[in-house]
Parts: sequence; structure tokens; C-alpha cells
Amino acid sequence: MQYDVIVVGGGHAGIEASLVSARMGKRTLLITILAEQIGATSCNPAVGGLAKGHLVKEIDALGGQMGLLTDESGLQFRILNETKGPAVRGSRAQIDMDVYRVIARNLCLTTANLEVKQESVEELIVEDKTVIGIRTHLENEYRAKAVIITTGTFLNGIVHIGKSRQSAGRYGEFASLNLSESLKRQEIRMGRLKTGTTPRIDGSSIDFSVMDEQDGDKNPIPFSFRTDRDKFSSKKQLPCFIAYTNEDTHTLIESNFHRAPLFTGQIEGTGPRYCPSIEDKVDRFREKDRHHLFIEPQTAEATEFYINGMSTSLPPDVQIRMIQSVKGLENARIVRYGYAIEYDYVDPTELTHTLETKKINNLYCAGQINGTTGYEEAAAQGLMAGINAALKLDNRAPFVLRRDEAYIGVLIDDLVTKGTKEPYRMFTSRAEYRLLLREDNADLRLSRYGHTLGLLDDAFMDAVEKKRAEVEVGMAHLRKSVTPNKEMLAFLESIGEERINDKTELLAIVARKSFSYEKLTLLVPEIEKLSEEAKEQILIGAKYFRYIEKQLTQIERMKSMMNIKIPKDLNFSSISGLGHEAIEKLEHFAPSTLDAASRISGLTPAAIEILHIYIRMSQK
Repeated sequence: MQYDVIVVGGGHAGIEASLVSARMGKRTLLITILAEQIGATSCNPAVGGLAKGHLVKEIDALGGQMGLLTDESGLQFRILNETKGPAVRGSRAQIDMDVYRVIARNLCLTTANLEVKQESVEELIVEDKTVIGIRTHLENEYRAKAVIITTGTFLNGIVHIGKSRQSAGRYGEFASLNLSESLKRQEIRMGRLKTGTTPRIDGSSIDFSVMDEQDGDKNPIPFSFRTDRDKFSSKKQLPCFIAYTNEDTHTLIESNFHRAPLFTGQIEGTGPRYCPSIEDKVDRFREKDRHHLFIEPQTAEATEFYINGMSTSLPPDVQIRMIQSVKGLENARIVRYGYAIEYDYVDPTELTHTLETKKINNLYCAGQINGTTGYEEAAAQGLMAGINAALKLDNRAPFVLRRDEAYIGVLIDDLVTKGTKEPYRMFTSRAEYRLLLREDNADLRLSRYGHTLGLLDDAFMDAVEKKRAEVEVGMAHLRKSVTPNKEMLAFLESIGEERINDKTELLAIVARKSFSYEKLTLLVPEIEKLSEEAKEQILIGAKYFRYIEKQLTQIERMKSMMNIKIPKDLNFSSISGLGHEAIEKLEHFAPSTLDAASRISGLTPAAIEILHIYIRMSQK
């Protein structure tokens, strides 16, 4: 049977890849081991967080699905780091994991141009270094012009609970045992990683009265720019709770290190640095007398709770004693034990910026198979792989986001140029231009791309352009100057602001830390009639105007730098500061410009800057 695109795997990457491919007019097949688990949240029942929320907003601004699914299934919505600057704030939502999964599956089953099949892919069919289809465990063959692999933790997955080892891609689900070997036969470099999840607790066995209650925001903000804010604000929210480990918990864990697969050598894969298991935390941070545990509902019925912060693969008897040592969990009953899972992944330097493999034409990889961790990172890659597969089949230019355009651009550039030896997680600190790449302006940054690709309708794009125009009008008002006359000084005193001593742009007054929305509309009454979203952009734009200007200047400098030609006779080995790998790759590929050099896998921004400085010095 012939398709345009085949997507292997029904997780968060697979959902975005298959939906976008189908919506771009390609006959698409989504093939997955268990159809009812399409959209399953294998680990925590939450979407977003610091930097991860940025990714979800960007997925939405491009026309992806994750934000809409989250808004519809959300149980609680919070802005993390709300007291800090807007660049480092992050939206996070607890979701009903059952509702999320059902909506996602039904959407895939009802989307035009998209078929779903429940089979396990065993082998890639490759001819002349080009993928032409897949073969399943049922010996069915499906042909396609492009294949996107989004298998998550299923490639040779092994679940660990104490000494118990079970072949599985997720607890209770078959692993994909032969697809890795098929990839290796194509000489694609593979590695081994590890991640894990926490025990789930019967809600009726928890004493919440002794825990700290954590409510959602009073005026929750949806993830999707396409969600009606007015209707969303009345959404019912559930509380989460905070508990703490203690010395007894830590002593119990330490006394069982000899039974922990993480320390006995049973687990070979490298685990996530920034989301360690509880046994790893106790071992690495012995000076801490307690660790936070976030007790989170998994569904609207709140019958089962996730213990965020207690990921573990310790034996079952240790898990129950460890949990019951926590105040409020003395009588806790485990519904599902925590476990670790190790799995094969593709070295992401095997990929181009479109997420197509370098060695096999029309074969793409997206999600955890590329060494990332997290639903959000996976969905972002799935969306980009789906878009690029569809574009390539139409002989259209590839779609690659730059580091200064989106967190998605940072994510993919980090992966394909630097690679990773541990599960990669997105952080705001990874983005050099994070003042520009805020959650709140993702629609203004990226929606024009989604609209051009046919993923966003005209009505939505008109709303974005109206917002953009309102922001420009508001910022123009703030570029006007005022003098310290009697009326202005009296006005500033009336709103509790310091006086000005010289002729001053309104922008400089609004940029003060003490300035609020209310003061903004009093200072510039014309702004009152603008939308709330535009006012938000105007206030942020004013407060960070000078810093944003500086970043824009840096970006323009970088763009002009990228056009600089590299002399054909340049001796790369003579350049001080370039590492051996950089020299080897520059000599091999002989790039004609700095832009071409920057796209060589493994060549870091630092190496490009050294090369740039050397060329400039040589020219002088």
C-alpha cells in the first residue's frame, strides 16, 4: 500500500508529525504498537514548565496541536517564575492524562488524509540510500515517499524495578526489538539512554491535611493562542499538594543502594542530569535534609496521584517503605510502582536541521529517539519533521527556524550540531536571545510561518496582525517625549512615580520597575482602547526596550557575519583556538561561507566566532 508519509510511533512527536503531514495534504499513515495509547503521558501528567512552556506556545503558534490538547484536558494552570522577568516565566498545566489521550487518539482517527494502524515496525525498506517503506511484525509492507520515526523509549526498551528486568517500551507494552538493528544496518550511530518515572498512589490513602496546598492561578492563561480566553478563565481547577522527604526517607534509600539498579550496574544507559531519580538525588546531594515532592492528580476524579520528585527503580518493598516515611503518606497504597527504562537512541548529529538523516534520504527522526527528554521537546521535533517531510515531497524549500527565532530553533540546532550523551532537556539558559523568545510573543514571532504552510486559517492570522498593529501604535506613543513641567510632575506624583528632571521619552518612564498596566493607561490614555494582549506586549516591550534593541543588533551582526566568505586557501589548522574536530570537519567539507560552516554538524557557535575573528584579522 502506497502512502506519502509514514509516521512510526503514536507519542507526542508522532501525533504532531502525522497531523501536520496530513493537514499539508499528504496521505499519511500513523503506525503504532497500541492504538489506545496514542497520546499517552508515560511519565508526569503535566505539560509545560520552564522553557518547556515556550516550546508548547511555539508549537501552537505554528499550527500544532499540543496547546489545544492541553487546554481541553487541563486540571490546573500556573505560570512558573511569575515574579521574575517575562523571558524566564513558564506556563505549566496539570492534565487529565486519560482525557488528553482520548482526545489525541480521536483526533488522529478523524483527521482527513490520516490513517492509523496498530502494528509494530520491524524493518525499514531502503533502496539506493533512500527509504521507500517499512515492514511490520505481521509481515505487512507499507510503501511511502518519506518515513518519520518517533519511537520514544520503545527501541530495545528495558524496564527495571529492583532486580526485575522486562522488555518493554513502556510498562506493560511491547518494546520494538528489531527496528534498532535495521537502523544500525544503515550505519546510523546509536546510543543508550535511561529515564524513569515515579510510583502512583491511591488518592484515598493520602492525608492531604498535613501537606501544603498548591492552587492554580486565579486568572489562568491558556496555552493555545486559539483558545477563547473568556471561556477559559472559568475553567474548574484542582489543587496539587507539596510534601517532603526527610532523614528517615534518605536513610532508608541509602541503606538500599546495593539493591538499586542505578548503582549495581544493571542499568547501562545514561540518565537525565536535570531530572534525577530519588536515589540519585540522595546520593548526589547528601547535604540536603529534605527534597520537595509534588503530589499531583492524574485525572479529574483525583483517584490516583503522581509523586513528582520521587522517580525510582528501587525494589517494590523499598518503594512502599520509602513513600510511607513521608508525612501524609504513612498509609499510602501504591497503584503502580515506579520504574526506570533504558532504550536505544539515534545520535542526533546523524541528522540535518530538517531532522532528516544524513545517510538515508527521506528518513526523519523526531522526539526521544533523538536523545531528548520531555513531551514538549518531542512534540516540537515531530511538528518540524512532519512539516519538512511534506515540503520535501512538494520540492519546496525546507523549514528551519534560527536560534534567534524560536526555542524550537535552539533545540534542534543544539541537537544536530552538538549532539548529546544524556537526555537533553530545554532550559531558558540555552537560548542566547531569550528576551526576544518569550512565551507571550510566540504568535507574533511564528504565526506567519504557520499561516504560509496552511496550518493556520486567515481569521487567526488577521487577529495576530491586528495585535501586531496595536502594539506598534502603542510603542509609537511611548516614543514621544515630555518635559518636566508642572502638570507632568504633578501627574507623576499622583501615581506614585519619581519626578523627571529633563526632557524624557515616555518609554523611559514606563520602563521603570514600578510601572504597571494601570499607570500605563493613565500616562497614555490612547492605549486604554487596545486589547489586553497588546497592552501586555507594550508594557514588556517598554521595560526591556534597550535590552531588546541590543539583542536585535547582535542578531543583525550575526546575520551579516554569516555571509562572510571563507578564503579557499585558508589553512584551518593554523587557527589558534579551533579544536581538532572543528579543523577536521572544516578541511573535509571546505565550506564557502561562515553560514555554510555553521551548518556543519559538531561545529559550535564558539568555533564559528573564532573563524570569523581570524578571517577579519587576515583581511586587515
